[in-house]
Amino acid sequence: MDVKGVQGEISFDGEWVTITKRAIGQPAREFRVRAADVTGTRLKEATRLFHGYVQLLVPGSAPAEESKSLLSGGRPPQDDPHSLSIPRKSNDAAQKLLAAVEQARS
Repeated sequence: MDVKGVQGEISFDGEWVTITKRAIGQPAREFRVRAADVTGTRLKEATRLFHGYVQLLVPGSAPAEESKSLLSGGRPPQDDPHSLSIPRKSNDAAQKLLAAVEQARS
């Protein structure tokens, strides 16, 4: 199960959630976490004007705060390893992925 994000993607294979980010001018970075280790999930759906985001909550790491600037549209910063910005066309896929992660957690 894969979700295309803004400069990256998030995938779930039934056990591991992998977030891959590609910052401009830098090599791709990959962050992996077991679904059993996720303590919660957050989804802010994208709109026509602003990107949304998917965020995983993990023990020992505080959730990243949403940026308040107009350009970022209330998303966590790009360097947060546990979140990924998503475009509007990925809203449904993100909901399904997070539902699968939540089911695997229990």
